[in-house]
Amino acid sequence: MSVTAEQILQQADWLKAPGIQAVFEAIEQEGDEARVVGGAVRNTLLGHPVPDVDIATTASPETVMERTRAAGLKPIGTGIDHGTITVVSSGYPYEVTTLREDVETFGRQARVVFGRNWTRDAERRDFTLNALYVDRHGRLHDPLGGLDDCLDRRVRFIGDPDKRIREDYLRILRFFRIYAAYGAGDMDADGLGACLRQRDGLRHLSAERIGHEMRRLLRARLAAPALKMMNDCGLWEIATGGLARIEDYLALRSLDVDASNVTDPELGLVVLTGFVREDVERVCDRLRLSNAERERMRTAWAAMRCLRQADKLPEAAHLVYQFGRQGAVDGLLGRWAGLRAQDKDPGDTFTGLLERLKDVPVPQFPIKGADLIAAGHAPGRALGDRLKSLEADWRDSGFSLSRQDLLERAGEVT
Repeated sequence: MSVTAEQILQQADWLKAPGIQAVFEAIEQEGDEARVVGGAVRNTLLGHPVPDVDIATTASPETVMERTRAAGLKPIGTGIDHGTITVVSSGYPYEVTTLREDVETFGRQARVVFGRNWTRDAERRDFTLNALYVDRHGRLHDPLGGLDDCLDRRVRFIGDPDKRIREDYLRILRFFRIYAAYGAGDMDADGLGACLRQRDGLRHLSAERIGHEMRRLLRARLAAPALKMMNDCGLWEIATGGLARIEDYLALRSLDVDASNVTDPELGLVVLTGFVREDVERVCDRLRLSNAERERMRTAWAAMRCLRQADKLPEAAHLVYQFGRQGAVDGLLGRWAGLRAQDKDPGDTFTGLLERLKDVPVPQFPIKGADLIAAGHAPGRALGDRLKSLEADWRDSGFSLSRQDLLERAGEVT
């Protein structure tokens, strides 16, 4: 006997948790209702992890604050002007938002009033599969018929797709990201057409918002076909300011059986955009990436170039010494993807090197400038040059020269 959607929801651990039930108990007084909405419902029905739980309610923000505080919970007015209260219960934060109705929109901005109509609240959301509600007992509420879309993994805008996008142009990227994470089959033609018509709206979005959405997209299961469609529609160039090596990225994602980090956004962006070093810097600036993300991309690009220019495949120890373990793995996967995209898959050769990169110890140069000074060398530029020369000898020996060997080569023995 098949299991119904409500039965799946009723068995969800997050819905049975005492913490969320305490939130329901506090809010649902004097005729007010509260229901979980959006991602938690969608993810549960599709068998995906539930990272957070959002609650919609007919109670006003001020009422939510008063009732949850009186119940011994911790309300925080994180977005009270927009109707959102974060309620901490049993150590877990729940975002509780009063039902809303868009009265008048101004691009991304809207004049909003709070309401009590669940259908009107659903109509202001983005996609039908996100407009599903469940009450504290696990009863499903589907005011817009989004359940079938959810179960069929069909990503459709609510109402007029062009209107939904004009309300917030980030929904263009969300359309592709939600499809990449949860979709199946062909992308919705009406939604795709609207994204194409409204694509210039992407130019009005902040770099931070684009960067945040692109990172999430690159991690998704169907990122490769979603990005290919974005590129074909001219959206990638608008969002990132450059061209894309889509075939290389498709090849990278095909390596997921060999390496788990092919979904890392930093590696994906290098493979997609890193034609030259300046492209890496441009994308980092364009998407407002952090210093850590930028440094990883720089190192990955340098390692890819090293492997591309090498006459023969370097030893694992040499790669991890020069680029670090993460950089060496990133570089190898990026180079592997480039070769696979050209139908030149190196196969077992790269597989073996990848395994060695995961375990090989990172060589540690056994001497420092202080050792040469202690051996009688004068501080200065000549000392630095001599140290670099000794380090090159040590690398060329396959890291086999000992500390004593290197000091002897330096001309003094301690």
